[in-house]
Amino acid sequence: MKPSISSHAMTLALSSAWEYQLLTFPNPAVGAVCLLENGVILAHGTHKIAGGPHAEVYALRDAYTLLSGDESISECDDAHAIHDYLRVHHNGIFHTVLMAVTLEPCSHSGKTPSCALLIRDLGLKELFIACNDPNPTAANGGKILEDAGIKCTFGVMEEEGKKLLEPFVRWQNDPFVFFKWAQRLDGTIDKGTISSASSREHVHALRDRCDLIVIGGNTVRIDRPTLDARLVNGKAPDVLIYSKTADFDRNIPLFTVANREVFIASNFEKISEYKLVMIEGGAAMMDASREVCDWYLSYIAPKIGGGTQTLGIIQEDFEVVHAKIHEDIILWMKKK
Repeated sequence: MKPSISSHAMTLALSSAWEYQLLTFPNPAVGAVCLLENGVILAHGTHKIAGGPHAEVYALRDAYTLLSGDESISECDDAHAIHDYLRVHHNGIFHTVLMAVTLEPCSHSGKTPSCALLIRDLGLKELFIACNDPNPTAANGGKILEDAGIKCTFGVMEEEGKKLLEPFVRWQNDPFVFFKWAQRLDGTIDKGTISSASSREHVHALRDRCDLIVIGGNTVRIDRPTLDARLVNGKAPDVLIYSKTADFDRNIPLFTVANREVFIASNFEKISEYKLVMIEGGAAMMDASREVCDWYLSYIAPKIGGGTQTLGIIQEDFEVVHAKIHEDIILWMKKK
């Protein structure tokens, strides 16, 4: 196969995975694409939530539906049911199918069955894999496949795959901390709603997965936020208010959310007790937290005017890890 075909398929797999970056916590974001040897794309899949089907399973489900015309499981989101159905009904149709996947298929069975064993049993022709699985419990899926005679090519767009995987690797042992803000094209970050409805839903989906949000004391006093995940009917994470004083009105909504702990401290030591942490704020908070942040997430709205405050005191060069243009420009970044 031409390298350009495998790279194209992996690019699609990576793009699919980025749609769910951090939303699969504590699992990694993973994307997969099924294709034919001539480069025709059959299906793509993405791991969407921990405990749900893995990316390979969604891609195999949709490829099976396309190739067989059987729609019995086309809407199924039960990993065990998809695995079982494909094993019984595949009828050899995957023998000419190839797969590009951003992470080595898992070898173990946990909340969901082993993807490597399913791919082996379906008899795919070849796999292109960006990264080896860094989790010892799930690793060596590639060996299972190669032992069964399925060719596996590792290292396809490996650098891009490692960038996607970086948060997962980090939170195995330490907190993964990212700073989030929204701004207009003129750089202003204040006064009224800035980002689109879809971007605000994305923020709430991230809050639902985070176990701690950090916010500045002045923001709490002025904006009186709730900091929940109501737009996605999700949970409200714990909150650390970064402040030198504790003089807060306890009727501010964030203090009244059930099953939440709220801490007030003049340092970031509490972060060490959590795994996935979002920091929200403006210039002062960004400056104060620069030593604890791994990545930065910015929503840039196609608007000019309406605000007066910017991040003007900050001087930082960023590497764009991933960019998406939708209703807003969404940038995942880290410091150079």
